[in-house]
Amino acid sequence: MSDRNPYEKLGVQEGATFEEIQSAKKRLLTEFADDQKRIIEIETAYDAVLMERLKMRQEGKIPVPDRIRFPEKLAQSTPSSSPAPSKSSPQWLNNLVDAPAAKEIALPAAIQLALGGVVFFYPQDATLQLAMAVSVASTLYFIYRKERKLGRSVLLGLGGLILGFLVGGLLDGALRSQIPGLPIPDVVVSLVTFVVLWLFSSFLK
Repeated sequence: MSDRNPYEKLGVQEGATFEEIQSAKKRLLTEFADDQKRIIEIETAYDAVLMERLKMRQEGKIPVPDRIRFPEKLAQSTPSSSPAPSKSSPQWLNNLVDAPAAKEIALPAAIQLALGGVVFFYPQDATLQLAMAVSVASTLYFIYRKERKLGRSVLLGLGGLILGFLVGGLLDGALRSQIPGLPIPDVVVSLVTFVVLWLFSSFLK
């Protein structure tokens, strides 16, 4: 079988249509399904016929149906346009904002919530000071363990503390005249600060 041309190996004439060539290939593969050597010879012959038909088509000697796909034709085809790159966030924002898992949010939230409860129910000066110290310390710890940068952690922790005081003071002043029965200002400011520190410790790095 090795001395015959690929058309003879497939059992078709050189003028056979592609449908006839494909049908012959399928028939031979079915017939010699248990003979791996013959299967390789049939596949090789089929590829050789396709390559010859492609060459003839490129020379304008024969038309080839568009549904016939050649490896070389696929390789030479124009690649499809790549999708437009999605707009990414600025690098400085990526370096600052974190995308934590739920469990990484839950622990800082639980600590700040517990401190808020202590401050709300025991609004003494000593309690407020101790709770604020624990809140800031936990914030520094959670920020530090993300990037292991002490200076950055301290700056973010102090920034959260100052922002919490400012927002808490403004919020207390805006709501106190409209909502009677609010806790003392120190308690409101502390509760708001706990929330801000939780946001810093969970979503900044």
